[in-house]
Amino acid sequence: MAEPPAAEPVRPAAPAWLPPARWAAALAVALSFALVLFVVDLTPRVESEFFFSSEDPQLRGSQEIAAQFPSRDQLLVAAAGPDLASPEYLERVGQLTAALAAIPGIEQVQSLTRGPASPRVVATSPVWSRLLLGRDKEMSLLIATLAEDADRPAVVAAAEAQMAARAGADFRLDASGVPWVVEMMRRALARDLELFSLVALLAFGALIALVYRSAAIFAGALLSCLGSCALTLALLWALEAPIGLLTANIVTIVFVICLSHVVFMTANARAELARASGADDLEPGEAEGRSPSLKGSPPAPSAERGAGGRGPLRLSTERREALARAVAITWQASAWCTATTGLGFASLLFSSAKPLRELGFAGSIGTVVALLVPYALYPVFLARAGRGGTFGRAGGAARALPGRPRAIYAGVALLLALAALPLLPRLDTDPSLLSYFAEEGSLYRGLERIDHHGGSSPLLLVVADPAGGRLDQGEAPKRLGALQAALEKDPAVGSSLALPLLLAEARQNPLAMYLSPAQVVDLLMGPNFGQIGRGFLSEDRNHALFLLRMREGDRGEPRRRVIERLAAEVGAAGLALERQGGLYELQASLGELVARSLVEGLGGLLVLFLGIAWAVARSARGMAAMIVCLLLVPLLLLGSFGALGWPLDFISSPAANVAIGMGIDSMIHLMLAVRRRLAAGDGAAAAWAYARSRLWPAILGGAGILAAGFALFAFSSFPPTQRFGVAVAVGTLAAAGIALLVLPVVAGAPPPGAPREAMEQP
Repeated sequence: MAEPPAAEPVRPAAPAWLPPARWAAALAVALSFALVLFVVDLTPRVESEFFFSSEDPQLRGSQEIAAQFPSRDQLLVAAAGPDLASPEYLERVGQLTAALAAIPGIEQVQSLTRGPASPRVVATSPVWSRLLLGRDKEMSLLIATLAEDADRPAVVAAAEAQMAARAGADFRLDASGVPWVVEMMRRALARDLELFSLVALLAFGALIALVYRSAAIFAGALLSCLGSCALTLALLWALEAPIGLLTANIVTIVFVICLSHVVFMTANARAELARASGADDLEPGEAEGRSPSLKGSPPAPSAERGAGGRGPLRLSTERREALARAVAITWQASAWCTATTGLGFASLLFSSAKPLRELGFAGSIGTVVALLVPYALYPVFLARAGRGGTFGRAGGAARALPGRPRAIYAGVALLLALAALPLLPRLDTDPSLLSYFAEEGSLYRGLERIDHHGGSSPLLLVVADPAGGRLDQGEAPKRLGALQAALEKDPAVGSSLALPLLLAEARQNPLAMYLSPAQVVDLLMGPNFGQIGRGFLSEDRNHALFLLRMREGDRGEPRRRVIERLAAEVGAAGLALERQGGLYELQASLGELVARSLVEGLGGLLVLFLGIAWAVARSARGMAAMIVCLLLVPLLLLGSFGALGWPLDFISSPAANVAIGMGIDSMIHLMLAVRRRLAAGDGAAAAWAYARSRLWPAILGGAGILAAGFALFAFSSFPPTQRFGVAVAVGTLAAAGIALLVLPVVAGAPPPGAPREAMEQP
C-alpha cells in the first residue's frame, strides 16, 4: 500500500479575530437587526425613469423634449363592452370618468363623455378617434392626467379601487401607463422581498439542518447569514442607497455568499478534525473511484470532560489547533473569492443603467460584509460543534468522488460550450415590455389589450425644417401631414398624435377653411383651445413633436431598428429629426447596454480574474485552466437562454456576473488545496486526488444549497426575478461540475494511477 500523504505544515491560527473584535461584530449585527426591524425602509423604490437616473446621458433627449414640450404622466384605462354607443355603456364610462377625476392628484380625465363635444363625433374626429377608440372599436380609453406633484402610488391605488368597484362581465376594465406600470413593478418587488426573505430563511435553515445535523452549526450558519444581510441593509440605509429594481434581491444574494464561506469553513474544519483524530489516511488512488480505506488507530477522544466524566465539554489543544488551522486555510481562499465576487459586482458600477449601478454598489458592500461577519461569528459555533468530534453525516473522513474518466466529462462540457456559441446571436437583450409581467396577471392582460388597440410604449420624435424655417407656413404643414401618414402606416406604430391631426380637427369647423395654417395654429396655441398646440409645436414654431404609442406585443425586431426606420421616414418627408425620447427610446438604449455589458462586462471580468487566477494557481497553465473553465460558465448559461428563447432583460442579465463570482469560489478552493498538498511533498496526481476527495462534498453540497436558494425565485410573481434566480442556480451548479470534472483535466492533472514522482505544477 502506498505511503500516506505527507502531513501539511502547521499553519498559523485563523486571522486575529480577537474576542473584542467578535464582541464588536456581534454588537454591529445586533444593532443592524434593530435598525432593519424598526428604522430601515425596505420598500423598493421604482421611479418613472426606472431604467436610468436623471444624470444619465440616455435621459438627455427625453429631458430636453420635456422642457420644450411640457407634459404630465397619464393613466390609461381601457373599458371594453359589447356596444360602445349604448346608453348603458356611456353611463358607466361617465361614472368612472367622474370617479377618476375626483381622485386627488388627477388633473383631468378625457373619455367618450368628457372632452369631445359628444360621443357621436368621436368616430369621425381625427384626434379623438385616435386618442379614445381601440383599433376594432371594441373598447374605449379613459386618459387620466396626473398633477406634477401627485402621490403616484396613492393615485394608482385609488384608481384601482374605483375600477374594481365598477368592473363587470360586460364592462371589463384594464389599466396601463407609466405610473401604473411603475407601481405594479414596485408591488411585485416588495412582495418578493418579503416573501422570499422568509422562504429563503426557512429553506436554507432546513437544508443546513439536514446536511450537517448539528444544532451549533445550524445556529451559527443562520446567525452569520442573517447578520450579514441585516448589516448590509443597515449600511445601505446609512449610505442613502435605497432598495431598487435589482437590489430587492440583495438579501438573498448576501445570504448565499455568506453561506458559501460557511460551507467551506465547515468542510475544512471537518477535514482538520478528522486529521487530528487520525481518521484521515486516504490513499490517493482510492480518491478516484474506489471506496476509501481508513488506516491507523481509532479516532482519539474528541474532547475532555470534568471529574467523574461529567461537567462541561472542553476542546483539547489538538482540536483547538485543528479548528484554528481550518479557519486559516478557508480564510485564504475566501479572501480571494470575495475579491472575485466583489469585482463581479463592481463591474456593474460602470454601467449606464441606474438599476445595474445600484446592484453593483449594494453587491460590493454585501460581498465584503458576507466575508467579515461569518469569520467573526461562525468560528465560535464551529468550536462548539467540534466538541462532538468530526460532526456531520460523513464523519469527517475523505470520501471518494465517484465517476468515469474525467476526460469524458471535460469533453462533454467543452462540446456543450461550443454548441452554445451559435445560440448567442439569438439572445433577446431588447425584450418586450410585456415580458416583465406574468401572462396570467391582470397587468399583463391590460397592457396587452391597450398595446393591441393603440400601442403601449410612448416614443417622442421632435422634427424640424432642415433649412430652419417655421413649420406653420409654406410647404411645411404638408410635409408634416405626409410624415403623419407615413408613421401611422408603420406596423410598429399603434397610434400617432401630432400637429397635422390638430389642424385637421380644427378644420372641421366650417369657419376654419378660410384661415391659413398659421392662423389655425394661433387659435390652437390660445386659451380657447386650452393651449393644446403648445404641446406639439414650439414657441418659435420651428420644432414639432410627434407623440407615438408603439406596439410591444407583436414586435419582431429590435427597437433601435424600428427607430432608425422611423427616422428614415422623417428624412423622406423632407424634415430633420432633432431629438428622440420616451420610454420606447429608453428601452432601446437599455437593450444596447445589456448587450454591450455581456461583452465588455464579462470580458473585463475575465481580464481582471487573470491576476487572481495567477496568484491562486502560481502557474501559467493553472491560470489558463481557471480562465477557460470560468468562460464555460457564461457560455453555457447564455446559450441556455438562447436555446429556450428566454428574454435577457436588465434584471436577469446580471445572473452571468453573479454565477461567475459564485463559480470561481469552487475553483479557488480546489486550486489552493492542490497547492497545499504539493507544498507538503505530494505529487500532482496525489495532490489532485486528495483535493478533490476532500472538497467535492463541500463544492457540490454548497452549490446545491446555493442553487436551491436561488431556485426559489422561480416561484416569484415577477418573471425577470424568476429568470434571474433560475439562471444563477443553473450557473452555480454548472460551475461546481466544471470545477470538479473539467478543471483538473485542463490544468493537466495526471490521471489516476500516475507515478507519485509526477511533481509538475497544476
